Amino acid sequence: MPFYAKSEDWLHHSQLLLDARPETTTVTTRYHIKPARRRTKAEKAAAADDAEPPTATATPEKPPRGHLVIKTYDPTSGVSLKYKTSKAAEVGRLIQMLGGLGRKMAALPPAEEAAVAEGGEPVTGVVATEGGSGAQTPLPAATGAQGGNAGGGGKGKKKKGKR
Repeated sequence: MPFYAKSEDWLHHSQLLLDARPETTTVTTRYHIKPARRRTKAEKAAAADDAEPPTATATPEKPPRGHLVIKTYDPTSGVSLKYKTSKAAEVGRLIQMLGGLGRKMAALPPAEEAAVAEGGEPVTGVVATEGGSGAQTPLPAATGAQGGNAGGGGKGKKKKGKR
């Protein structure tokens, strides 16, 4: 039961496993946070005996750090793929990717194909006009601070240099 060093490797191998056996393969997640360490009565008494006023150099205790373990398992072949991380940004990204893997587990088409199947046509950046002429008009450009010239957005804030 190896742990992968990179999330991309785990994702690639999990997708291959789900493509091969979508009906038996499962993806499970486990998130664990160690509870904050509490001071015992002996430690509190020792701290009170020292009676040192808190100084600016005293280091505050670090907050508890959690970790996420994602496991892809196929009981038929006995294959188990694991990935473990404690990076908050990566945890969010991996949770979003689980949606695509879940669609494969449920034998549903990918999200892009599902949108095409429901609407009949892929979603593009143009809007069809009424009247049957077949002419299409492009969507208006974004306005405000995001881009475009409308709305008096101007140049934006001036960035400060290093000091």
